[in-house]
Amino acid sequence: MTLEFNIPTNLTLLRIALIPLLTVVFYLPWEYSNIICTLIFILAGFTDWLDGYLARKMKQETSFGAFLDPVADKLMVAIVLVLVVQQQANPYLAIPAAVIIGREITIASLREWMAEIGQRAKVKVSHLGKWKTTSQMVAIGMLLYHDDLIGIPVNLCGYILLYIAAVLTLWSMINYLNAAITIIRAQ
Repeated sequence: MTLEFNIPTNLTLLRIALIPLLTVVFYLPWEYSNIICTLIFILAGFTDWLDGYLARKMKQETSFGAFLDPVADKLMVAIVLVLVVQQQANPYLAIPAAVIIGREITIASLREWMAEIGQRAKVKVSHLGKWKTTSQMVAIGMLLYHDDLIGIPVNLCGYILLYIAAVLTLWSMINYLNAAITIIRAQ
């Protein structure tokens, strides 16, 4: 198998490269680092949408890209959640962050196992997963920014959306696990 480094795959690699940049900026003792971190995170989110769109539009979908895209997403989410929890250390943020990170590890492992037994299609991304991802990404962006904006309590909104994402996360995980249990029983 050869690795194809087409435009969509390069965008995914860019998203991975943005992680250390975001981390460095996050720790800079600079008044505007939260704004730059938020912009980096938004850029990463845009590349996530764009690489999928271009892969389909340009017919450049590859197995390497299909593997790398969710890895890039999970790395970005997990690392940024850890950064935000470290910055705003409290159980109200740590609990939904732990639920989200734990779910990502569980489902990634489940997908790997299902692929091994030839049932990967049974645990493909659902519409619920897309809602989960959207609320999670908006929440993380708000938590990175964390300052009030024109009277809107952005950080509080981020907390609320993170809890919504955690609930959707658990719901989608239960759906995936039920699908896997059905397959296990059938075998």
